[in-house]
Amino acid sequence: MSYEPEADVLRVELGKAPIDYASEMGNVVVHFSKKGIPVYVEILEAAGFLKRASTLLRAPRTKTLVAVS
Repeated sequence: MSYEPEADVLRVELGKAPIDYASEMGNVVVHFSKKGIPVYVEILEAAGFLKRASTLLRAPRTKTLVAVS
């Protein structure tokens, strides 16, 4: 994992397979192998993404009740 502050990009390497193609989904670019396995992820505008993610992680969790018979 690495972060480039000048470009505000967080990069995460998931595997060592050669990259065949990439798909951009909003501010996230996922690079795939020929077999369609994610190999590398880039999060653009990472500071904002991490700020939003940390807010979600601190949000109160709802409790789920399960009936026991």
